[in-house]
Amino acid sequence: MVLARDADATILIEKLASQLKKETKMPEWAKFVKTGAHVERMPDNPDWWYVRMASLLRRIYMDGPVGISKLRTYYGGKRNRGHKPSHFKKSGGKIIRACLQELEKLGYVKKEKKGRLITPKGQKFLDSVAKSIK
Repeated sequence: MVLARDADATILIEKLASQLKKETKMPEWAKFVKTGAHVERMPDNPDWWYVRMASLLRRIYMDGPVGISKLRTYYGGKRNRGHKPSHFKKSGGKIIRACLQELEKLGYVKKEKKGRLITPKGQKFLDSVAKSIK
């Protein structure tokens, strides 16, 4: 049996994003935001919202119960400060929260005491997409 852990991450995320695009809709404000303090511009990919949702779903699947703070750290990066040394900055939390709320509405993720956890429906969804890749 093929699991999502065994599949190539980039291909899995692309397939998940195309499936999620059919099921959800990107909010209007998401066209104008950048993803964190460490980036200078908004994302170039017009479907970046669905790619982020797919990546979050995979990350929750892999790491178990995970909170927004840990996810902000995962999606953060180095802030270019000119001639001064770069410093790490976390990603924005609104995007992650909104994506997780959307995934909760779909039934793929549930809220626990110590963060979000994947549901059996979400696990089945990820494994079926991984199976279609192999």
